[in-house]
Amino acid sequence: NSITEQSSALEIQVAQIEDQLKKCSISSPINGTILTKYAEAGELANTGKPLFKVADIENMYLRAYITSVQLSQVKVGQKVTVISDYGDGKRKEYPGIVTWISSQSEFTPKTILTKDERANLVYAVKIAIKNDGYVKIGMYGEVKFTSNND
Repeated sequence: NSITEQSSALEIQVAQIEDQLKKCSISSPINGTILTKYAEAGELANTGKPLFKVADIENMYLRAYITSVQLSQVKVGQKVTVISDYGDGKRKEYPGIVTWISSQSEFTPKTILTKDERANLVYAVKIAIKNDGYVKIGMYGEVKFTSNND
């Protein structure tokens, strides 16, 4: 009986040490590129303190703004075309999908007097595209919205 109890206690200690060893290793929850390092190798890492900023550059997102008139013609899941301008007249088109539409307008005039002024309300949309390696974070792009029937 005594040997069995000692064996159980040792198994628990081994499990605790294995758990501590797992916590000693740091890994990113996503595959991506490190944009910024906040800590160097060998530094003490505290809980809740960021160590680095990682971006998934294979799957990029374009934030675009649409008017309140366009809002009724755009839906989540809709296929769109994103056009990236590389300068010197070089442009490339990427297929994209609308993944998010803001529920609130971004720029609201203080007084909305006419129908034309209501068009100043814009809503943010997020569009996902697959990166072929040429799209970079912070680049500008255009969006062509296709019909809702696509």
